[in-house]
Amino acid sequence: MTDAQDTAADSTRRSNGDTSPDDAGSSVPEAPTPLLEPREGIPPVVADEAALAEVVAAFAAGSGPVAVDAERASGYRYGQRAYLVQLRREGAGTALIDPVGCPDLSALGEALSGVEWVLHAATQDLPCLREIGMLPTRLFDTELAGRIAGFPRVGLGAMVENVLGFVLEKGHSAVDWSTRPLPEPWLRYAALDVELLVDLRDALEKELDRQGKLEWALQEFDAIASAPPAEPRKEPWRRTSGMHKVRRRRQLAVVRELWETRDRIAQRRDVSPGKVLSDAAIVEAALAVPANVHALAALNGFGHRTGRRQLEQWQAAVDRAKALPESELPQPGQPVTGPPPPRAWADKDPSAAARLSAARAAVSSLAERLSMPQENLISPDTVRRLCWQPPSPVDAGTVSAALAGYGARPWQVELVTPELVSALSEKGA
Repeated sequence: MTDAQDTAADSTRRSNGDTSPDDAGSSVPEAPTPLLEPREGIPPVVADEAALAEVVAAFAAGSGPVAVDAERASGYRYGQRAYLVQLRREGAGTALIDPVGCPDLSALGEALSGVEWVLHAATQDLPCLREIGMLPTRLFDTELAGRIAGFPRVGLGAMVENVLGFVLEKGHSAVDWSTRPLPEPWLRYAALDVELLVDLRDALEKELDRQGKLEWALQEFDAIASAPPAEPRKEPWRRTSGMHKVRRRRQLAVVRELWETRDRIAQRRDVSPGKVLSDAAIVEAALAVPANVHALAALNGFGHRTGRRQLEQWQAAVDRAKALPESELPQPGQPVTGPPPPRAWADKDPSAAARLSAARAAVSSLAERLSMPQENLISPDTVRRLCWQPPSPVDAGTVSAALAGYGARPWQVELVTPELVSALSEKGA
């Protein structure tokens, strides 16, 4: 049981009115306690401007960090928009906001400007929050904090149980949050997701400080908060599951046409693309390149439930791919902007392969000593780029500059530079 668990369990139970120690005098419960109801009950869903204005005023007047979460309808709706936003702050309580009824939350975002936002796996929620006008200037990511602190399981439920001693009910994480009205059990689940986030944040801050890692985490949080929006993916159709089976350029063109047709239909109908046509069906059609609707209907994924009109639209996409001149067919593989895949290094550049092997071993050893995942210590892509084109000469100054140029934070540069200098020098960079 860490110091964080001690402190957090004690402070959380105090907030729930439970201060009784166990027989040994400890304030930590012997078994996790199910968290079944929000402290002030389930708040009403805010779905109009008048109610939103009250929430903005209440949260602006609150104190301390604000816990923030968002629920999406992944697998049900097109895109990753938010269908419920949950917040909790000392002095304001918990708010559940419907972004369908209140699509512009910029006033709330402005009211919380300068306030530390506490999120779990922030990079998952920030894009959909940005869309509705909410973006933090400061944040604390409890999932990332758990990784840096060395917790083996960093899901919200696991963290709340291991650090605070409470069990969250997680049965509604994958439901269709675009449903209206939202059922009461879902709203209870949503409110409980922010119930203990600030308590968890406080406990993890103490644990990180105890381990000497707090400054590292703060640098990571600042990097997330200041990061620009992600660029749209180039050629997103290449991410179709099962693409490794498709090798000929004409077949790739079929995948592209079917994917783009499906995407247009899904966007127009506001449904998940997978509900329009599965990736497996797209790949099946690409491999077969059917000559007509009858041949298409015989393929897996285009069975008896697919109507004649739907079959015709999919066959039209296949026919467009078949009619393309050679010059317009997609090339196999995506354009490479960095080093080649590591599996090809031994043939292309054996010295680079040896450097990468040594660097990976050094990073792995250091990460193990620091009790954190390798990818949080330094990005694997950064290590690959450094090993493929190392600076000359290889020394602390040049390696540090290269790491910083690839986006490594100061704490990462300080820790891994000596290890990478040694690894690169040994293998004759």
